[in-house]
Amino acid sequence: MSSTQTAADEPYEIKPFAKKHRISIEDAKTIIEKHGADRKSADKEARRVSV
Repeated sequence: MSSTQTAADEPYEIKPFAKKHRISIEDAKTIIEKHGADRKSADKEARRVSV
C-alpha cells in the first residue's frame, strides 16, 4: 500500500467479507472480482445477495 492509499482503497479479503455479510465464499469472491477496491459497491452488492 503506498503512502497515498488508505485501507478503503484496497479490495476486501474474501473470507472476512463473506463472514461480514453472511454470504458464501463463492458469492464473496464473485463480488470482489466484479467490484475490486470499490468497497461501497461491493457492500451494496453483498447486501442484495444476502437477502
